[in-house]
Amino acid sequence: MTLKTLGAAALIALSTTVAHADNWTAYTYSSVSSTSAVKGMNRITERAAAETNGDLTIDLHLGKTLQIASADITQAVGDGVVDMAADFFFSGNVPLARVLNLPMLIENDDEWAKAYAAMEPALVDAFAAQGVVLLGGYRYPEQTIFTTFEINSLADLNGHKIRVTSPEQGKFIEEFGGAPITLSGSEVPTSLERGVIEGVVTASAGGAKNWHEFLPYNYRFAVNYGNSMIIANADSFAALSPETQQTLRAIVAEEGPKTTAEFLVDEDVQKKSQAEAGMTLVAMADGDAAAANAKLAPFWEAWAKENGPEYETALATVRAAIGK
Repeated sequence: MTLKTLGAAALIALSTTVAHADNWTAYTYSSVSSTSAVKGMNRITERAAAETNGDLTIDLHLGKTLQIASADITQAVGDGVVDMAADFFFSGNVPLARVLNLPMLIENDDEWAKAYAAMEPALVDAFAAQGVVLLGGYRYPEQTIFTTFEINSLADLNGHKIRVTSPEQGKFIEEFGGAPITLSGSEVPTSLERGVIEGVVTASAGGAKNWHEFLPYNYRFAVNYGNSMIIANADSFAALSPETQQTLRAIVAEEGPKTTAEFLVDEDVQKKSQAEAGMTLVAMADGDAAAANAKLAPFWEAWAKENGPEYETALATVRAAIGK
């Protein structure tokens, strides 16, 4: 266990070996209570208490309120530091799931639904190997490009430093001459002010909801999709009664898609609000989609081959599901 997760264990007085079946601690990477992500998790905790008649209560902690780094959330849940979490930064611990985030592979809501359904059994197994039960999740709107400089096509990324949230997003930026930089969300505002980065790949209802004042341009090109997994410690979950397990699964199965739907609504609201506040929203240039597909399709195959047969199978599974 890392020092950070050890600190969290001390902070919340939980043992990594003793699971609490009826009084859980949950954590989310999001530190903003007004986001659809946090609202969705709050609904889950409220419904769990109500629908189990108090047999399961869940105390939700927002991002940065526990000493758990975003990249350590999967491990913290697997180790029992917390019993449950919304985990956006799971790819380091469950890299197979990154197949869903490959740039230009999944290009619309229908493709996402088909791809996720096809991959879900493999994802359940991959999280189980980390001591974690995958209960469900939710998806952010399309990840587009927000910049401090004028941008009218992907060619304008050349020579600029762009914050990304995965190596796959980084590959996209590199293909168009940009320099990808990985930073935590809390580092983004000051990094934009200081010129450490000159843009971000995010959603209007995601990071741009908090950072829009630093980003006068938004190029409406969908690079990829980002998603969060809702996960539970395997021992904590096993200690629940079968009835409570079923109830929790049912709640997450309803609230995950509801959170996704709320993000899509909020995306339109934020786009309008950001435009009214002075942000320039730029439509995708003719030819950019074709150029991006031509550049990134070979990367999908190289990515899978480099990582091994399991990844090649995952990529083939997704491509078959979406007919691509």
